[in-house]
Amino acid sequence: MSNIAVIPARGGSKRIYKKNVKSFAGKPIIAYSIETALQSGLFDEVMVSTDDEEIASVAKKFGAKVPFYRSRKNSNDYAALADVVIEVAKDYEQYGKKYKYICCILPTAPFVNDKLIKESFNKLINSDFDSVFPVVKYSYPIQRALHFVSENIQMIWPENFTMRSQDLADSYHDAGMFYWIEIDSLYMHKRLWTEKSGAIIVSEIMAHDIDTYEDWKVAEVKYKMLNEIK
Repeated sequence: MSNIAVIPARGGSKRIYKKNVKSFAGKPIIAYSIETALQSGLFDEVMVSTDDEEIASVAKKFGAKVPFYRSRKNSNDYAALADVVIEVAKDYEQYGKKYKYICCILPTAPFVNDKLIKESFNKLINSDFDSVFPVVKYSYPIQRALHFVSENIQMIWPENFTMRSQDLADSYHDAGMFYWIEIDSLYMHKRLWTEKSGAIIVSEIMAHDIDTYEDWKVAEVKYKMLNEIK
């Protein structure tokens, strides 16, 4: 095993104040990502990349390492996630630690579980993929999407006007949970997924973007409901 989990969590969130350490169903939301990574047993190191002392303190409390702080260059609103992860990998190499695989787990992904992390890793190491990450099926065919042209609502692809929904191919989107990638591929492509990426399909209830306070409240309801089902 030569794996590292990186949880990128900078301070200064704009839409939700202190988003990465805000309480979610009883504990800081970042704690779920840290605990899942630790429970998986897959990682030599579980670290949080941050520029914020409060986030670092919370991360350490729940068992993550914060051996160094994120650079100012990768702490602004425009920093790419891949650049943050590359920076972490190269900083570790300066300390003599070179990993083969890296898993970038988002700090606001409370629905991630260790089973999903393991399933994705097994798919990566038993294939020719550069990376593997979770995806969610669109609930409605995107081939029948609409847009406004001036004041008129029209189909983006009018050739699909008479097509039945069941005759259109399924489409998927990034679940926004985590990304497994071989570090050499990350260095080469400077992206967390490439043209040679695989995916694990997760149900819609397992994935939830949390960008607003309304998103947050709905996610908490979903989380509590899923745990009651268990």
